[in-house]
Amino acid sequence: MKPSILYRIASVLLVLFCIGHTVGFRQTEGMVGADTVVGLMQSVRFPVQGFQRTYWDFYVGFGLIVTLFLLFSAVLCWGLATAGPDVLSRLRVATWGLAICFVGVTILSWGYFFTAPGIFATLITICLGAAAALAGTGRSEGRV
Repeated sequence: MKPSILYRIASVLLVLFCIGHTVGFRQTEGMVGADTVVGLMQSVRFPVQGFQRTYWDFYVGFGLIVTLFLLFSAVLCWGLATAGPDVLSRLRVATWGLAICFVGVTILSWGYFFTAPGIFATLITICLGAAAALAGTGRSEGRV
């Protein structure tokens, strides 16, 4: 399989992961006790470097940062899919760095979240690892 196909698959999975994360990370419906925790996170304000913030502000802010990084990763993968073998061979640090980053995302997803993000992260990691390995072999334009 070509790295370009694997990067395109990873890109689509990343967009789906991004949408699921963005729609779901603030949802608490059906989670017993979550409304109480969220209410407290939203109601207790404290000063941070001259600003009044809540833990909910941090939670939403970091959640939206994750959304941006997932979207950026999808765009990056799509761009890597269009790169030729010579370009990919020069971007080994970036391609392997992205794959290793998603190994971490996979570990954290399974350790701290639930099945859906764990599955998405695992599939993305497999695609990125395989694409980086194929791109480094010089056989990146081999059989499909």
